Amino acid sequence: MEDLIMTPAEALKKIKVAIETSPRNGYIAELHVQVIKYANVLEGVTGREFCEAVGLTPAFGTEFAKMRKIAGRLIDAGLDVDRI
Repeated sequence: MEDLIMTPAEALKKIKVAIETSPRNGYIAELHVQVIKYANVLEGVTGREFCEAVGLTPAFGTEFAKMRKIAGRLIDAGLDVDRI
């Protein structure tokens, strides 16, 4: 599993690139997918830290927190985040 050896800083860099390169009308969906993909790596990261690292306004901290919570349920239901 990729995230077992990844640091939060590395995950945040990957997320930032993914958001920056996503279509303008799809960056919120990309944000959600990326947070779900790296939720395990980002366990100790606050919403504020996340937003600062990826260049988003603090308002997106709530979205970050929601997606992290949803990720656990999706993974428990069988989602393979390595395939995202």
